[in-house]
Amino acid sequence: MSRTVIHGGLVVTASDEIHADVLIEGGRIAALAAHGTDAATSWSADRRIDATGMYVLPGGVDAHTHMEMPFGGTYAADTFETGTRAAAWGGTTTIVDFAIQTMGRSLREGLDTWHAKADGRCAVDYGFHMILSDVNESSLKEMDRLVAEGVTSFKLFMAYPGVFYSDDGRILRAMQRASGNGGLVMMHAENGIAIDVLVEQALAEGRTDPRYHGDVRKVALEAEATHRAVQLARVAGAPLYVVHVSADEAVDEIAAARHKGLPVFGETCPQYLFLSTDNLAEPGFEGAKYVCSTPLRPREHQEVLWRGLRNNELQVVSTDHCPFCFSGQKEMGRGDFSKIPNGMPGVEHRMDLLHQAVVDGHLSRRRWVEIACASPARMFGLYPKKGTIAPGADADVVIYDPGAEQTISAETHHMAVDYSAYEGRRVTGQVRTVLSRGVPVIEDRAYVGHAGHGTYLPRGTCQYL
Repeated sequence: MSRTVIHGGLVVTASDEIHADVLIEGGRIAALAAHGTDAATSWSADRRIDATGMYVLPGGVDAHTHMEMPFGGTYAADTFETGTRAAAWGGTTTIVDFAIQTMGRSLREGLDTWHAKADGRCAVDYGFHMILSDVNESSLKEMDRLVAEGVTSFKLFMAYPGVFYSDDGRILRAMQRASGNGGLVMMHAENGIAIDVLVEQALAEGRTDPRYHGDVRKVALEAEATHRAVQLARVAGAPLYVVHVSADEAVDEIAAARHKGLPVFGETCPQYLFLSTDNLAEPGFEGAKYVCSTPLRPREHQEVLWRGLRNNELQVVSTDHCPFCFSGQKEMGRGDFSKIPNGMPGVEHRMDLLHQAVVDGHLSRRRWVEIACASPARMFGLYPKKGTIAPGADADVVIYDPGAEQTISAETHHMAVDYSAYEGRRVTGQVRTVLSRGVPVIEDRAYVGHAGHGTYLPRGTCQYL
């Protein structure tokens, strides 16, 4: 059984910062011991990694990605192979992607389709949520079976009428089922019916540029849908996880629910923390690069999101990684912003951007690890196998150089997309080495992993309930 020792680094988890050496045996964390102690110096190893001056972090858990997702007549540019390789470059060692139920088809058929896309192709470990497009008696019964098999979370949409949209009655039925089977409902909270009216009116008035995507998807319509989702979950007696929260009023709705003791949780994404409507309004058609839903908001919303992360009103930062190339994909919406594929690339840069937030004073180191590693692992039934460095955990470990400086650019990123949403942004901190279950995937800034190393993860239920 191979043994690895990581020595000299500062181990940072959600709960502790300790100068400790880490012993890895058989793909798991075997022990931690303070530098220089008899225990640490007695360890024999096949491989030794010097982490002096570095952070030793648990691998990141990105609980919201969309590899190879179909949208608007095209597909997200990253495959499970390219997307998980890029994730590893950025220090993420687990993704939870979304399998999609096709309208009129079974959940099982959708799940099998996504298993076929991912099997044997992933560089890091992965699990699946299930997008519930067609709520009926058959699919409700299937929810029970999927939870028993380790697909324990189900996404519903208050947006995208005619595609993914569910009305309040269907949402309530799904929540009631989740209340009984231990599943967690994830909600895209925007009032899609009202948004479609505003889209139609904007286009009729000649407001066709990308910036109008943000204008029609009003803050009030995100807040209204968030409030409605909370109340439906309250009636159903079910927990609720609101995805990609972008605006102050939606944060207020989540905070109010949590202050009442309701099991309501919120996720935001780097694009809402670092980008704004200024990007959507970039000249020409450049704003199309930043079209996603919920949309980017005016800059003043950012501080509310940071405060929500510090106060635990928001618990998780995921990427909603759903990349479409500018050339040939985003360009489908020239002259009609409603035809721009919704989604942005980000799986590679989440850990670095959040470390920049530590440097800038928005977050503590431990909170960085909590929102990027531990909380998503707990939220989606993967902790303590994932999300921490502790005896018995999978040896998903990132050696992170907190002083390295880098400039984010499409020329150097590893995602299969032709632009970067953070082009030219300088950040402090960079991944040096990444282990997945004790096996190097990134070694001294070189990719040494391979497709098929990543394994599928059946998940438990939410550990915050």
